[in-house]
Amino acid sequence: MADQTANGLAVALFSELFTADQMLRNRLSRMLPKGMELSHFSVLNHLARFKQERTPAQLARSFHVTPGAMTNTLSKLEAAGFIHIRPDWDDARSKLVTISPAGVQARDAALDAITPLITDLVGELGQERVRAALPILRDLRLKLEDEG
Repeated sequence: MADQTANGLAVALFSELFTADQMLRNRLSRMLPKGMELSHFSVLNHLARFKQERTPAQLARSFHVTPGAMTNTLSKLEAAGFIHIRPDWDDARSKLVTISPAGVQARDAALDAITPLITDLVGELGQERVRAALPILRDLRLKLEDEG
C-alpha cells in the first residue's frame, strides 16, 4: 500500500509539473514580441545575464538540448541580429556566441512583456508559498541534472 501511495504522489507531482509547464509556456509564448520564440528569449536571457561568450556546445548543455537544436536557434537569432557568432581563435573547431546590442533590446522588450504575468502569478500564489516551493523545485532540478 505504501508503494501505491508513493507512486500516486509521484504521478500527481509530475502531472502538475508537466501541465503547469505547458500552460505557462503557451501563455508566455503569446506574450513575447512578434517573431520571438520562447527558446530565443531563453538564450538571449542567458547570454544577457552571464555577460560572457559561450560556445554553442556550452549553450546546448546549459539548455539540455541537442547541438543541432541549439545551432538552429542560434542561426535564427543571428539572422535577426540578436547575437554575434565569431570563430574561437584559440580553437579553430569552435565558435563563440555573444549577445548583440539589438539582442539586449529584444531580451529587455520580451522581459517587459512577460513580467506582468509572472509577477501577477507570484502575487496570486503568495510570496511565502512561492519562496517555500523554490527549494523543492531547485532540488528536483539538481537531482535531474545529476542523473543527466
